[in-house]
Amino acid sequence: MNDLIDLSLHNEDKLANAIGRAKEQKIIIPTFKQMIDPSLIPPAITQQLEDVGLWDLNPLNLFRINWHNEPREKGGKFGGVNYLVLPEELTGVSARIVILLGKWFPTGAHKVGAAYACLVPRLVTGQFDPTTMKAVWPSTGNYCRGGAYDSNLLACDSIAILPEGMSRERFDWLAGVAGETIKTPGSESNVKEIFDKCWELRNSGQDLSIFNQFDEFGNYLWHYQVTGHAMKEVLDEIMETGDRFRAMVSNTGSGGTIACGDFLKEQFPYAKIVASEALQCPTLLHNGFGAHRIEGIGDKHVPWIHNVKNTDIVTAIDDNGPMGLIRLFNEPAGREYLADQGVAPELVDRLDLLGISSVANVLAAIKTAKYYEMNEQDIIITMATDSMEMYQSRLVELSEEEGEFTNMDAAAAFHRYLLGETTDNMLELSYVDRKRIHNLKYFTWVEQQGKSFEEIQAQWYDPDYWTGIPGCMEEIDRLIEDFNERTGLLEKLS
Repeated sequence: MNDLIDLSLHNEDKLANAIGRAKEQKIIIPTFKQMIDPSLIPPAITQQLEDVGLWDLNPLNLFRINWHNEPREKGGKFGGVNYLVLPEELTGVSARIVILLGKWFPTGAHKVGAAYACLVPRLVTGQFDPTTMKAVWPSTGNYCRGGAYDSNLLACDSIAILPEGMSRERFDWLAGVAGETIKTPGSESNVKEIFDKCWELRNSGQDLSIFNQFDEFGNYLWHYQVTGHAMKEVLDEIMETGDRFRAMVSNTGSGGTIACGDFLKEQFPYAKIVASEALQCPTLLHNGFGAHRIEGIGDKHVPWIHNVKNTDIVTAIDDNGPMGLIRLFNEPAGREYLADQGVAPELVDRLDLLGISSVANVLAAIKTAKYYEMNEQDIIITMATDSMEMYQSRLVELSEEEGEFTNMDAAAAFHRYLLGETTDNMLELSYVDRKRIHNLKYFTWVEQQGKSFEEIQAQWYDPDYWTGIPGCMEEIDRLIEDFNERTGLLEKLS
């Protein structure tokens, strides 16, 4: 079994405390298999969800940590994976771009799943005691929201850490969910400041556990298994004879979401994994640095859990593109213009399901389709981490900065950022290119964050390093089942 996710029993007393807290709060923990296939969830739990809102602070919502939630604010059960297919009328390319929708997760973002997969293994092995310890969630946005939410549902205290420049909606929401919120200097690309705060907390003497999404392999595992299987399910649904799955596109962010590409490449060996970042901070592309406005994709480093050796393309997106397109997709003049250009009204009405980084993913997919000269039989898949629900204040700010968004502005945004997207700022990675990016991990993780030289070498040279992680799922599920059995709560359902 891979030891990158520690599944050994650490402390029976802490485990007993966790079980006692779960029993007291009526908390049943879902398995990975149930997140992949919600039909495995006990019918009694599914029935109880009829009276629970999607964002409610109710432990039953742990079972909504999956891509299959019925798209309803309250009372939804489970169905197919939520996704959109973006047509040529919108993208300017004949290849079909499929985008999974994170809007219908609790908290409105899929990061709630990655956070869950980091916390639960420690909970069920006696590494984390919810009765005495605080869960610390360092993030550039949605991950700390997901971690605070999961902590609340699992009845433990939490500390959310995120840059002070993130959207107002995030802070307003955290105020009612997290035990404490810490604002660090800067914005999306100021990750080191978050890491520095984590070291400060480690040395503070508090009883806490830090769940750093950038180096927690539970993040990688959740996206490999849960997001990967969801994408495969969508592809099985839409692909017809002669169709070709060509690429999975993802902003790198924490390095977790892109792990679904590792899963898909095993199913489709000729498919490409495309890593996207902000042009204003082109760390992977040019070893560059800077600030940008694509919220939630922290950078200026290479995440420890990014399997760079399996990445095929790096591309960078000018953040003016997503900022212009969120106005096109959400303001009346923009929506009217899109309808006039032949974009189906039902699709126009759903474009608010794409948040800022989601639009960046779409632009990276368009660049990929143009780079490889794809046609109507080619399919690219990506994901919408969140929706515009977290960015309404940004639309207000843009209106104040730039003025009214007119029909002429809509035409300019559509033709410049969608139809006019180019293949500049792209690099098809050679072996040497991949190793160059991988080597950047040294300066953050070995020099600053205490990782070993031996492990960074193993990430590159050990053929079993990455392939061993997915097998942890079976053992985690067994531990979850044992935990639930000891609470006795499942028996009471039957």
